[in-house]
Amino acid sequence: MIAFLRGKLTARGTDWAIIDVQGVGFRVVAPSSTLSRLPAPGEEAFLHTYLAVREDGMFLYGFAAEAELESFMRLLSVGGVGPRMALAVLSALTPGSLASAVATEHVEQLVRVPGVGKKTARRIILELKDKLPAIEVDGVGTGQPAADPGPESDAVNALVALGYGVPEASAAVRAAMAEERFNSTAGLVKSALKQVAAIKFNRQD
Repeated sequence: MIAFLRGKLTARGTDWAIIDVQGVGFRVVAPSSTLSRLPAPGEEAFLHTYLAVREDGMFLYGFAAEAELESFMRLLSVGGVGPRMALAVLSALTPGSLASAVATEHVEQLVRVPGVGKKTARRIILELKDKLPAIEVDGVGTGQPAADPGPESDAVNALVALGYGVPEASAAVRAAMAEERFNSTAGLVKSALKQVAAIKFNRQD
């Protein structure tokens, strides 16, 4: 089993990244929360990984923190929850937020995740009660301890939930933060949306 990858980030898309480990490129599927916080292409990245072997092939999933990996594996143990849905959950909720939602039986928080209905949310709560890591962990994909990310990560996730790609959302959030300091996610998202519109307008010119 491939437990982790450490190598050069060569490319990334809306739900994947390619890590070059000594000349071998590993394509890793990951939640947007992890992808948005990877280093720039060409820099070293570190991801905890889970290898799934299925009839249609082998798939490698990557996570910035061990808590994300553990939460992913726990979600897969729930009936009716596959890798795609588990990634959607972890793109919308941090491990700590997921554990809190399960512990408090907060169905409404889970159904906000695209693809998760009330029946599935209740099943997640029933089957994962007291089984999830209750620690808020925010790895940055570099193998180094993470600083408090503030509203930046939440803002990127919010834009991704609205349909924007991870690179576009990350660029808009960075541009917004370069102009002003934000203490709330809502304010940062509003400013980032303006940056997205400005970027598209400049491209048209």
